[in-house]
Amino acid sequence: MNPVLLASALSLLATVAAQSNDHYDMGWVNGYRQGFNFQCPHGEVIVAIRSYFSENEGSDRLWSFECQPTPENLGEPSDCWWDDINRAGLEWTSTCTRNGLVAGVQSKYFESVLDREWQFYCCYYKRSCPYSCMKTTDVPEYYREEGEMVIPAYGYFIRGAQTTFSGVLRDRQWKYILCRMTDFDCEFENL
Repeated sequence: MNPVLLASALSLLATVAAQSNDHYDMGWVNGYRQGFNFQCPHGEVIVAIRSYFSENEGSDRLWSFECQPTPENLGEPSDCWWDDINRAGLEWTSTCTRNGLVAGVQSKYFESVLDREWQFYCCYYKRSCPYSCMKTTDVPEYYREEGEMVIPAYGYFIRGAQTTFSGVLRDRQWKYILCRMTDFDCEFENL
């Protein structure tokens, strides 16, 4: 066999194999059907979320998160905590209490319902108050697709999410709650 032809064929096979497993090399924080606890470094918040669905792996997703330091005008977080937890298989809406920003996520997989429980790690910044809040479109756009959400503009922060669960398709869609933050303290809690 021609060595040049053999080298070309092996190169093509390697490229195809790499593309079919492309989702394995994304810095996922979990394995399928495994729990995880992800927290940004102190003074940073989540700015991007990515997930990859597999029906063959318990109708579960791999998850990846990216963090970014908050602007200097927000100062340092004065307090951080784990907020409300959802129950697997149910719809859920959660906004960080005390005007907090999402700086982490933890999740546990439940084989009995092929779904996860979720909880946000929230941080409070004294000199800030949310405004101009909005929800993203569904992420993923359709159940069982790869999902990706990146903060659309500098100055927006994730404050929470609304999620729906399809008992038939065994998957979730997310609408992330994004807000701008003032550079002054407010005396009320803004949902």
